Amino acid sequence: QKADEVFDLMEKFAEYGFNKSHAAAYALIAYQTAWLKANTPVEFLAASMSLDISNTDKLAVFHQDARRFGITVRAPDVNRSGADFEVENGEVLYALGAVRNVGLEAMKHLVSVREEGGPFRDIFDFVERVDPKQVNKRAIENLARAGAFDSFHKNRAQILASSDVLIAHSQSIAADRQGGQHALFGGDPAAGRPRLKKTEPWNQVDLLDEELAAVGFYLTGHPLEDMVGMLRRKRTAMLTEVIPQAEAGMEAFRMCGVVRRRQERASQSGERFAFVSLSDPTGEYEVLFPPEALRKCREVLEPGKSVAIKVRAKARDGEVRFFGDDAEPIEKAIENVVAGLRVHLSPSATEVDALRKRLEPAVSQKGGEISFIAAIGGGREVELKLPGRYTLD
Repeated sequence: QKADEVFDLMEKFAEYGFNKSHAAAYALIAYQTAWLKANTPVEFLAASMSLDISNTDKLAVFHQDARRFGITVRAPDVNRSGADFEVENGEVLYALGAVRNVGLEAMKHLVSVREEGGPFRDIFDFVERVDPKQVNKRAIENLARAGAFDSFHKNRAQILASSDVLIAHSQSIAADRQGGQHALFGGDPAAGRPRLKKTEPWNQVDLLDEELAAVGFYLTGHPLEDMVGMLRRKRTAMLTEVIPQAEAGMEAFRMCGVVRRRQERASQSGERFAFVSLSDPTGEYEVLFPPEALRKCREVLEPGKSVAIKVRAKARDGEVRFFGDDAEPIEKAIENVVAGLRVHLSPSATEVDALRKRLEPAVSQKGGEISFIAAIGGGREVELKLPGRYTLD
């Protein structure tokens, strides 16, 4: 019955409102698009992302849609991904060609080399087989930042630090190949390979920052993921929680995010206001900070900083817009909320140091329980809970 009512309204308007031939064509395309999205959502998403492969902002929106609909988007992988976005086992494989500053044609070359000779066995096998004129030093670095070599070399920092060595080796092999020369060491290609520089792996925060630089948005994780519980105890909501509440009529919210961009403009009266793009673990959103609010918190709203903000939400015509009232560093927002601490011991000093830096501003003066979890072999763990309450010193 409702469908009939809607159609009757459309039919009446179609008699005079617009060109019927165009209306019929666009209606058919709209129906086909809706059918594809409803019945083949993963394939539809992959195709849509391939169409906008060079538009990072649109790819970020598609990635946000994927999370909302429960579709997994896997990180780029030189042994699995195509140059364009592809579907495998109901998941989207992130396109190698969508990684910044690698070149779509270079990634097509990479895929053809893989298809011809099989998966790459290690980072040296990779640089020995690809053409260094196409897969150059910058491409290797950004593929490493994006995690595209993780399937056989998880230390992304080491590849980046050794990129000069790797591209020189690639060029040497290519020159020998072009000249028809055989390797000096006969049938053992590993014998003539250079050594990679000894480099500590990035901690999780640095890894995500480098991934952001290569992909354009947070793909495999988010810097604030570990703080979600603490933030919620401070009544700070995530974007996906705010949207339905705003659509239901609520206006005042506490939100959080990593500042992605800040664009300042001048009003007719000459006062400065800003559009600030933020990213939280559930998505990205934009907040308009009017002049008075911007004057209070301009220094906090610097790109790369993690902040907690107070906003007013306005829902209209199916869209929710945010207006900022205040902002503060995320560390200040989670003061005095840590009730306890579970520390997973790691042999990596960099991970322990990174954990300390993340938690120092969050531990309350009153302290909390502290547990240490350590691996003891055989996939087993032991937990040691310290008696009493502690602060981090």
